[in-house]
Amino acid sequence: MTQPSSCPSCSGEHTYQDGEFYVCPECAHEWSIHAEENAAESDERQIKDAHGTPLQDGDDVHLIKDLKVKGSSTTLKKGAKARGIRIVPGDHEVSCKIDGVSYELKAEFLKKA
Repeated sequence: MTQPSSCPSCSGEHTYQDGEFYVCPECAHEWSIHAEENAAESDERQIKDAHGTPLQDGDDVHLIKDLKVKGSSTTLKKGAKARGIRIVPGDHEVSCKIDGVSYELKAEFLKKA
């Protein structure tokens, strides 16, 4: 039985394990035993562009191919630049603006500028 470091809600140190959960008696917050493991895995998850270069928040990227925008007749052209990207959870890992319009794109279609 491992002791969690502290409560993620109130930072209380008197937490204990109850079955599949950790419990904080100070604020009554409960979280999964596996939540700390999953948090560590998500911190290790690295988003990479089409050429394997790691991407971070604030990077500038270029599109490597034309992309049709779902639900619209718009096409994003190859070479279009997105400045100041944000990494977001989900299968479309990159949130950005191209020509003033917000898009969520897959990193596999991007190249770091």
